[in-house]
Amino acid sequence: QVQLMESGGGSVQAGDSLSLSCVVSGGTFSSYAMGWFRQAPGKEREFVAAVSRSGRVTDYADSVKGRFTTSRDNAKNTVYLQMNSPKPEDTAVYSCAADLRYYSTTNDPNRYDYWGQGTQVTVSS
Repeated sequence: QVQLMESGGGSVQAGDSLSLSCVVSGGTFSSYAMGWFRQAPGKEREFVAAVSRSGRVTDYADSVKGRFTTSRDNAKNTVYLQMNSPKPEDTAVYSCAADLRYYSTTNDPNRYDYWGQGTQVTVSS
């Protein structure tokens, strides 16, 4: 059974930085493409970022491109989301997800097989 656990959420001021981590247990982490999604109250879940199995390929939503960076450490079974210059509109519950079947990154939540519980990020102005 694959389990994902996010950490690092909290409350920050706009313009500060925040780093999220997601530790994956079970299976072979290096064979999973990983994604980050977020959901704000009353809104649909939306794609934030994704990273390929090797970490060489990344993809970002236009709303976070240039501000957020995702990376992974396969030796630590961990994927990261570095959030620089966050804005109040980035406030949401952030979840990581594992795609066990495909090598490439995807922004389609239906492609992901396992999900973490999520961590709250609140950005105040």
